[in-house]
Amino acid sequence: MDALDRERKARRTVKGKVGGGLKTPPRHSPRGGQAGERSLSCAVPPWQMEYFGTIGIGTPPQQFTVIFDTGSSNLWVPSVYCKSPACTNHKRFNPQASSTYQATNNPVSIAYGTGSMTGILGYDTVQVGGVSDTNQIFGLSETEPGSFLYYAPFDGILGLAYPQISASGATPVFDNMWNEGLVSQDLFSVYLSGNDQSGSVVMFGGIDSSYYTGNLNWIPVSVEGYWQISVDSITMNGQSIACNGGCQAIVDTGTSLLTGPSNAIANIQSDIGASQNSYGQMGISCSAISNLPDIVFTINGNEYPLPPSAYILQSQQGCISGLQGMNLPTASGELWILGDVFIRQYFAVFDRANNQVGLAPVA
Repeated sequence: MDALDRERKARRTVKGKVGGGLKTPPRHSPRGGQAGERSLSCAVPPWQMEYFGTIGIGTPPQQFTVIFDTGSSNLWVPSVYCKSPACTNHKRFNPQASSTYQATNNPVSIAYGTGSMTGILGYDTVQVGGVSDTNQIFGLSETEPGSFLYYAPFDGILGLAYPQISASGATPVFDNMWNEGLVSQDLFSVYLSGNDQSGSVVMFGGIDSSYYTGNLNWIPVSVEGYWQISVDSITMNGQSIACNGGCQAIVDTGTSLLTGPSNAIANIQSDIGASQNSYGQMGISCSAISNLPDIVFTINGNEYPLPPSAYILQSQQGCISGLQGMNLPTASGELWILGDVFIRQYFAVFDRANNQVGLAPVA
């Protein structure tokens, strides 16, 4: 498939199945899409905390497991130049084993909420969902300090936010796919499966209505960088619990939990009866879930209820709150992160052409 010769009219939807928790080989999914689509899937564990899929980099392709992260913009994977324990515990890209790799001397440094990396930038062909994204810039890590990435069930990160926040000005993968004519629409969509299901999907260039019910509600992006939107209010039992006068939120597939200002989250934890357990998590009695209220986000005039079955995470070991406190103030008010706890309830479309996010209840 030669992307340079592809006419825009020949663009298509690229569907990649996303799994989590188990590093199983990709397999063809029985759930198909439109004609010509290819799907990949990985097994999903009973208690989903992270979602990731497989991509290939180089010629021949070297396989990596990555998080598809709408909260960052860079693609990077560990490299053979990295000697950090986090790198040696994962797959590492070897530039000398790729006939299409192009080196640069440009450094890259990225910090996340729970980890960081430094390295160099290079160019190569990236395969996502069976489509070859040629001449894609990406990071090759040289250091990955700390323990978080050491234990991570993924090798690297594929960022899907705006290029404005890309470290070292690197062109994000989706931007490059669009520029090369590889996708039919300048948007992508995400379906994250529930705790006891499989088949999460990131679809580049298309929307599959079988994954949601009703109509998509469109929300303007308030700041182009993250997928940031304005929230009208946050309530429980009809009473305001945060976001008085409005606030901001980021729709972020790379954050597992629902994140908000520390004081607001502490009040909610108290209201739902969550208390810190011996592991430092906010535990709650599983029997209490049926009596807890929804957390209702009103966004662009529409209500998005988050039921207790969504914001309480259940496993055989017990139940914990899926909320976490973190103070991230902005010029437009307090900031919330609508992570996987939220996105599992709402099919999400990230529309770059119109700078908007579409949300609809999952099917």
